[in-house]
Amino acid sequence: MTEVRVPTLGESVTEATVATWFKKPGDSVAVDEMLCELETDKVTVEVPSPAAGTLADIVANEGDTVGVDALLANISEEGNAGPEETKPRAEPKSEEPAKEEASSEDSGKSSGGSGGGSIDVMVPTLGESVSEATVSTWFKKVGDTVEQDEMLCELETDKVSVEVPAPAAGTLSEIVAEEGTTVQADAKLAVLSSGDAPAKQASEPKGEDKPQPEEAPKGDTQYSTPPAGDGGRGRSDVEDAPSAKKAMAEKGVSRDQVQGSGRDGRVMKEDVSKAVEATKAAPQKAETKQAPRAPSPAEDADREERVKMTRLRQTIARRLKDAQNTAAMLTTYNEVDMTEVMALRKEYKDLFEKKHGVRLGFMSFFTKACCHALKEVPEVNAEIDGAEIIYKNFVHMGIATGTPTGLVVPVIRDVDSMSFAEIEGAIAEKGKRARDGKLSMNDMQGGTFTISNGGVYGSLMSSPILNPPQSGILGMHKIQERPMVVNGEIKIRPMMYLALSYDHRIVDGKGAVTFLVRVKEALEDPRRLLMDL
Repeated sequence: MTEVRVPTLGESVTEATVATWFKKPGDSVAVDEMLCELETDKVTVEVPSPAAGTLADIVANEGDTVGVDALLANISEEGNAGPEETKPRAEPKSEEPAKEEASSEDSGKSSGGSGGGSIDVMVPTLGESVSEATVSTWFKKVGDTVEQDEMLCELETDKVSVEVPAPAAGTLSEIVAEEGTTVQADAKLAVLSSGDAPAKQASEPKGEDKPQPEEAPKGDTQYSTPPAGDGGRGRSDVEDAPSAKKAMAEKGVSRDQVQGSGRDGRVMKEDVSKAVEATKAAPQKAETKQAPRAPSPAEDADREERVKMTRLRQTIARRLKDAQNTAAMLTTYNEVDMTEVMALRKEYKDLFEKKHGVRLGFMSFFTKACCHALKEVPEVNAEIDGAEIIYKNFVHMGIATGTPTGLVVPVIRDVDSMSFAEIEGAIAEKGKRARDGKLSMNDMQGGTFTISNGGVYGSLMSSPILNPPQSGILGMHKIQERPMVVNGEIKIRPMMYLALSYDHRIVDGKGAVTFLVRVKEALEDPRRLLMDL
């Protein structure tokens, strides 16, 4: 086992952040092949492989901060035996008659395999009431070697993304459902050959000389910088830094305009900056002034981008429209003076975080206030089922969360029995999992009431849409200082507009207004929450 450690980062630089891993556990690597990229305060540092073999495990993940000489990963040198195993390829052929007795009909499918069969990769359980999914991304190609439980692909359902791990170690021999395909529950996604890696290696020498990766370190070409304009493109295993690709796309610089200074001519972010400066310094051709011309519809179409909606976005659109079509939705508004809550939070936030290990925010106050008001107005916490009304004697609070893929509403169960610290911890944990796309179906089911905080985006006033089958949703907004009349005097107060959207089929106007007034009273005098008033 060979250790991969953080190299010397430079004078006065003691730590770096792991920016990108270009290899995954189980991938084969050659000597000096780039494994990952570190970012320091000043430069980007590449970490090459110190030995040929297989990346056994990654110790420091992307985003982790590491010090000089810290352990990044481990490399198993077993992969060096791969090229040598191609020599006795003819021997198994002479032993085939003896093996036929113990092999099944599937042995004919494995080209020169070591007696392994095929294993079907099926769609995993998607969750209650979810019958289909869309294949979003394949992380492996046909012919790739995979380890058991290594992620093969990602499926997208109406609510969450589902990762599909490899049921066994082997080789991906066939992909049945390509990206973009809609599959039913328990459908076949791919076929794994349980035979080991030599089956794959035996086919590789047909296209190119297998020993080439081992011979590369012997020459000096691996460390030489290609001429300008080449950028190492003569080597198929050289990939430009992701930060450089992003910079080229943002600056509108083509790959041919940049000369790479990294290993094997790899383009770094600094190279792109130099190319942009060189372009600006070059003499600019005089541009002839022409009268502005309106673009034609055909030209507009060329500048448009058509992207298929994700299943999550389609579900959001359908459910929001269903809510408008089904419920008799109405919104009532009020405003709350946040002076007391802000003062209480300012006074105790440091002690709170020190004791409970979580920050004290405003959401726990609003959650507590809503639970308090729902006890007095239970119909806001109810739902309609046919000709019946179901009253919930508990509060499962949905917290609407914006993510890069769309709006999701993770649910915190039995929030009415939680403390401030437990609520803040649950909100932080659910929010992180939502942004990382790690929420399960169970995390978003069973909510009885929802809070949506549009104020984090700067919203001053809005009318939130119900989350069916719930009958109420509270909209929070931006805190803004406004002149208010207090005891006959004009004073500047931090004010927030509140909006309660409710289903008028079971919630009357009196109940909705009473609910919002109770929330307002609890927030303007937080002591009422402690005394249950």
